[in-house]
Amino acid sequence: MDLVAGVDVATAAVRAAAANSSGVVVAEASLPLPQPQSPQPGHSEQDASAWAPAVFGTLRELSGQLGERAGNVVALSVSATSGTVAALDSHGAFLGPALTYADQRAGAEAAVAQAAAAQTWAALGLTIAPSFGLPKWGWMVRRWGAGRIARLVHVPDVVVEALTGRPGPSDTSHALKSGYDPVARRWVGEALEALDIPLRLLPEVRLPGEPAGRLTPAASRSTGLPAGCEIRLGMTDSCSSQLAAGAAEPGQFVSVLGSTLVLKGASLRPVADPGGAVYSHLHPGGWWLPGGASSAGARALQEAFPGRNLAELDRLAAEAGPAGAVTYPLVGRGERFPFAAPGAQGFTLGRPANEVERYRAILEGVAFVERLGYERLRELGARPEGRIVASGRASASREWNTIRATVLGLPLVAKPEASTALGACILAAAGALHPDLASATAAMCAGGEPISPNDGERQALDRSYRRFVEELQSRGWTGHPR
Repeated sequence: MDLVAGVDVATAAVRAAAANSSGVVVAEASLPLPQPQSPQPGHSEQDASAWAPAVFGTLRELSGQLGERAGNVVALSVSATSGTVAALDSHGAFLGPALTYADQRAGAEAAVAQAAAAQTWAALGLTIAPSFGLPKWGWMVRRWGAGRIARLVHVPDVVVEALTGRPGPSDTSHALKSGYDPVARRWVGEALEALDIPLRLLPEVRLPGEPAGRLTPAASRSTGLPAGCEIRLGMTDSCSSQLAAGAAEPGQFVSVLGSTLVLKGASLRPVADPGGAVYSHLHPGGWWLPGGASSAGARALQEAFPGRNLAELDRLAAEAGPAGAVTYPLVGRGERFPFAAPGAQGFTLGRPANEVERYRAILEGVAFVERLGYERLRELGARPEGRIVASGRASASREWNTIRATVLGLPLVAKPEASTALGACILAAAGALHPDLASATAAMCAGGEPISPNDGERQALDRSYRRFVEELQSRGWTGHPR
């Protein structure tokens, strides 16, 4: 039976999966990456030279698990974190560390890029932020000079080149925040000119799922996968997770709950947000994937309850019922979605009686962000139809999912196993095992656990939600009271 492989190059680790045409994952592997360093406040750097070796090692472990079946892998795709970029010289060496999605040093470049093409960004629903790849590339050109730089790259560009033996194209998904207009299918020249970025430094851009080359004999020996295996272009991590959760056609929406909360959906038209919190990726099928990424999420639990048994706290929080306190569980400073507020900070209204109530208030707070996010998407014309899929590792908590369903007033389908690596498998399968990406998504994303709202807690949670939104409005972060 033919198989496909998917690779997820996250910030902390590389993860890989192999799956069949029905989406059954038959093997998984993972290796850590060097942790990002922060030499100054607001800086986040990573050793980019570690990406390809870590991917090769992870694929070698995956092939070992597959044994003889490794020879059945016919295609592979690579997804990664959006906004992490690097620069290469003419010898293919990195001029310095990669700047990760969390790096904020390119604030001046972001302002220049935003002003240079404001109408284009507004039409795409984008507000250029320092976390984007485009201003970071501008910072690199200013730092090293265009004459020393041969190529500006995203994470998958580096990995695909290592697998195929030649510089290859990038995809519209990873290129979106690097200054690529997926509607006009071009790099935004006005912004590049304002940042002194020559077009010659940028990769060719194609649609996700399109072929990018084939695995070389040398890469085959290093990974254990068959030489000639097709390498297909991927999408960003959140888009790949969305595919894995089953967003196969317009109207379907997914909440990806991990360290942060990402809401993604499918729409016939791009969704533009004047506030810059919602933007749309292009789906290869010709429709769009609107959504946004909050800075709030499960990381707040890890920060507040380090080393604790969260499953036990889930159970106690469910038994305790709705919290009297209201928490906005933002870690650090600044929010991206459902509203854009660089100065936003977390808060708690009221004093939790004990640690269980404090824990429960965080669970509810993330659900409040989720509800506000869907309300904002509806205001902008993106309308979920039917159940919302809950994916991401934190969606393994049935107790938390029930709180989320109750706050949303909608049933959920929990698919915590809908990983970025599985989404990359789906992208690899498009054209290899299935005719296109939509059919691959539909065929490889069955199942899920239905989650119903708890009607007995709805009124209390609605009251807390209103307090939450009123507090956001009073602080000037959002103008959308409920």
